[in-house]
Amino acid sequence: MSATGAEDTLALPNTLRRRVHLALDSSVASDVWTVTLHRLLVLLVLASVAAVVLESVPEIALRYGFWFTIVEHVALALFTLEYALRLWTAPEHTPYSEMHPWQARWNFAISGSAIVDLLSIVPFFLTFFVPADLKVLLVFRLLRFFKLARYSAGMRSLVAALEAERKALLASATVLFGLVLVAASAIHLVEHEAQPDKFGSIPDSMWWAIVTLTTVGYGDVVPITVAGRIVAGFTMLMGLMMLALPIGIVANAFAEEIHRREFVVTWGMLARVPLFASLDAAEIAEVMRYLRAQTVPPDTLIVRRGEEAHSMYFVAAGSVEVEAASGPIRLGEGAFFGEMALLLRSPRNANVRSVQSTKLLILDGVDLRSLMDRNPEIRRRIEAIVSARS
Repeated sequence: MSATGAEDTLALPNTLRRRVHLALDSSVASDVWTVTLHRLLVLLVLASVAAVVLESVPEIALRYGFWFTIVEHVALALFTLEYALRLWTAPEHTPYSEMHPWQARWNFAISGSAIVDLLSIVPFFLTFFVPADLKVLLVFRLLRFFKLARYSAGMRSLVAALEAERKALLASATVLFGLVLVAASAIHLVEHEAQPDKFGSIPDSMWWAIVTLTTVGYGDVVPITVAGRIVAGFTMLMGLMMLALPIGIVANAFAEEIHRREFVVTWGMLARVPLFASLDAAEIAEVMRYLRAQTVPPDTLIVRRGEEAHSMYFVAAGSVEVEAASGPIRLGEGAFFGEMALLLRSPRNANVRSVQSTKLLILDGVDLRSLMDRNPEIRRRIEAIVSARS
């Protein structure tokens, strides 16, 4: 075999592996077939989880048990194939691209998403090798629900927020456990003589402390002495404050993550506009302050030919079609239009219509002129573009 032939033979698996990786990676999904594949995987996840839930109802299981079995076997086969392909293509992931292929696969295998994938399929295979009744492990099939995190930017943002604040959340959990110990010890001291069967020891009292601090209040164990009720009152107040702490941490981190994601996307769009290409990050951030968002349904006329220009537009999500004289032009996420008619104060020269539900970021002419007054660099650049095109 020639050297060229050997190189082609070696390159083929890597090319195929790269294509499979791009097809499975939801973060780079763009073509219609990849998007369709991801939507089918999402539907399969929802169908398999629904089957597990409905199968627990005896009447429904008796009537549709055969179909639940079909759904489970199809899901199991496809999820097993998906896991194997993701493991095979792990060296194509950017964080693992410089590792040895087997090291890359190991690092992927111990990642959170890969562990969820494995736990969602492994109970079925264990039943072939372990004689014990493992029906209790079938609950792991419900972990498939968390596979949706791959296809949801919101869930990925929430996971990133939890990861970023893990130290603060661990500190909150540590303080909360400390309060459980303090509350359990206090209620044990004041109530153990009145109710030795319920508060006879600190471990016995911890159940009451947990229920009270979390404000659940089952009512199965309650203090009956005055001192016990005083301890209970302080415990309830501390519980309200402590539960608000991790909620506030997660909510703030989630909001920051969403803002950061939107900032990166919007900054990338603005940086590609020739009008703002020479601006630094601080100046682009100032431009972003003037943007307003608008979502339009499919087949909506956004810009009409011949009308006066009042705004320029950025496509944040979805796509639009420009009905130009030379033929229709489709603009997708990250594109922009309408800037020259706005700058030259000339009528629009084409209709622009949404192809699908589209999120637009709009910069009004009034805000653009205000921005020009506040930023001499933007004014200079705009005047130069207008002079060159007039």
